[in-house]
Amino acid sequence: MTARPRTFDVLGLLVKFHAFPGEVDGKYCLVEALVPPGAGAPPNHHAGETEAFYVLDGEVAFHVAGAEILAKPGDYVPIPDGAVHAFAAQGDQPARVLILNAPGHMHEAFFTGAGEALPEGQTDLPPARAPDLGKVMGAASASGMTILAPAGA
Repeated sequence: MTARPRTFDVLGLLVKFHAFPGEVDGKYCLVEALVPPGAGAPPNHHAGETEAFYVLDGEVAFHVAGAEILAKPGDYVPIPDGAVHAFAAQGDQPARVLILNAPGHMHEAFFTGAGEALPEGQTDLPPARAPDLGKVMGAASASGMTILAPAGA
């Protein structure tokens, strides 16, 4: 039996699952993302799935419910349930963030549905390429997430 992929290219981000909801009694999803400069997540929202970010490296500009937040290493950025939010790495170096989603089923479905599985152990950013917007929007719709302005649109 082949092990389930844990590392994905999602909108140009290197996304590594540390915990799938099924591994933690359906309580949460924990991923680490390496975010290229200028990249991130487009404006989106999702009811019923709590989300929070913890910046490990770099700087990340967040837009949360109309507020602008520039987060640096050690900063925690909670996303209120259902709030429109987006983020992008700032500067000339990639940022690294931990993303906690609870219960996490929606984000597991989106990240694995919109992303491309990468070799386990990959730590470098995937090559830059235009996102497959149909796949991204389809994964968002199927998981219950609303993307307001797709990346690359």
